[in-house]
Amino acid sequence: MERSLVLFKPDAVQRGLVGTLLARFEAKGLKLIGMKMRTFPASLLEKHYDVHKERPFFRGLVEFMSSGPVVALAFEGIDAISVIRTMVGKTNSREAAPGTIRGDFGMSFSNNLVHASDGADTAQFELGLWFADADELSDWSPVSEPWVYNVAEELGG
Repeated sequence: MERSLVLFKPDAVQRGLVGTLLARFEAKGLKLIGMKMRTFPASLLEKHYDVHKERPFFRGLVEFMSSGPVVALAFEGIDAISVIRTMVGKTNSREAAPGTIRGDFGMSFSNNLVHASDGADTAQFELGLWFADADELSDWSPVSEPWVYNVAEELGG
């Protein structure tokens, strides 16, 4: 099982897409293990986007992400990182395939609705930032899991 961070950016919140987007991840079979919503401080966002600090768009990105509420989510599932990245679609929403979140709901490169961890190391780092207290993540087993996965084959059980 992998864990991954997903952020619903201020444009997704402002457009009233939180429930719609969350439903897509849950319907896919990803297990929601953490969720919080608030306007996060620039200091957290600067740490999150530190890899881009030398790029010209860094300051604008931090300002955009701190301009309103963000929903931070932690998901778990087999190959969760790649599954989520596929669901999200290309960064430039106009180029994202129909059926992806950005392809179905976005028209912008910058206002592209969601962030998703791009690898295992990144996911671990990002989850540690956004859910610093381990008690913010719930370890639970949904009763639907045997209907999502072939438990004997895929989970070794």
